[in-house]
Amino acid sequence: MNKLLFLILAAVSFLFLSTPVSAQSVNLFNGKNLKGWHVDVPAMDTNKQAVSPFLVRNGLLVSMGVPAGHLITDAVYQDYRLDIEYRFAGKPGNCGVLVHASTPRALYQMFPKSLEVQMMHEHAGDFWCIVEDIEVPDMEARRGPKDNWGITEGKGRRIKNLTDGSEKPVGEWNSMRIECVGNTVKVWVNNELVNAGFNCTAQKGQIAVQAEGSEVEFRKLLLTPIKK
Repeated sequence: MNKLLFLILAAVSFLFLSTPVSAQSVNLFNGKNLKGWHVDVPAMDTNKQAVSPFLVRNGLLVSMGVPAGHLITDAVYQDYRLDIEYRFAGKPGNCGVLVHASTPRALYQMFPKSLEVQMMHEHAGDFWCIVEDIEVPDMEARRGPKDNWGITEGKGRRIKNLTDGSEKPVGEWNSMRIECVGNTVKVWVNNELVNAGFNCTAQKGQIAVQAEGSEVEFRKLLLTPIKK
């Protein structure tokens, strides 16, 4: 890690100190079925042959990747820590977890209004703005030219993470922690702080898992409320 990146990480860590959590955690996935979630897959509206890409297999929540869509919590959450364990079981690919999700199909008639925490192989921890926005330190270096920024189709919606190399080899389990408190969002991958943002335009919403072309397994989705 170069000296500049180390200093940035140290500064971000100081600015975004963890907030004490409450005692009661909630398993969003019960290991048996998709109770508490609903599927939003546009292809299933018109194609009678389309099958939901989300299933439970051997106690794991699996996103098969196609057809594209989202598995969305029925409940709305605010001020929490979400601990996730996931892996690309076969080959590297793409997926993500959306926080503060609300209006369905708000982007490209597919993605709900939200902030995406990227899980794409070698890019875990990037932010993608989906009709919501967030700020980070050193914005132009991580988001590109300011004139291109935006939250809708064709705009600069990606905010790169702070580190590369935080993920484990394909087939091994990764841990991801997403902490949402007020208008801040922080992300750790395998215990390494990889992103931290502030002034998010949403502070609550549903949580969603993507089907975005790749098979991904989840064995943990544990939500812990945070006391502000």
